Amino acid sequence: MKRVCVLAALLIAASLSACNTVKGAGQDIQKGGEKLENSADQHS
Repeated sequence: MKRVCVLAALLIAASLSACNTVKGAGQDIQKGGEKLENSADQHS
């Protein structure tokens, strides 16, 4: 039973950190898109 609890805690921790990583990557991609859009607006 103790192993199950430890395994569950590790899986929860891994899933939470993955969510933060994906969220951060999405924000970085969004910022890159905004810069690209601004650059295109300046050159048109």
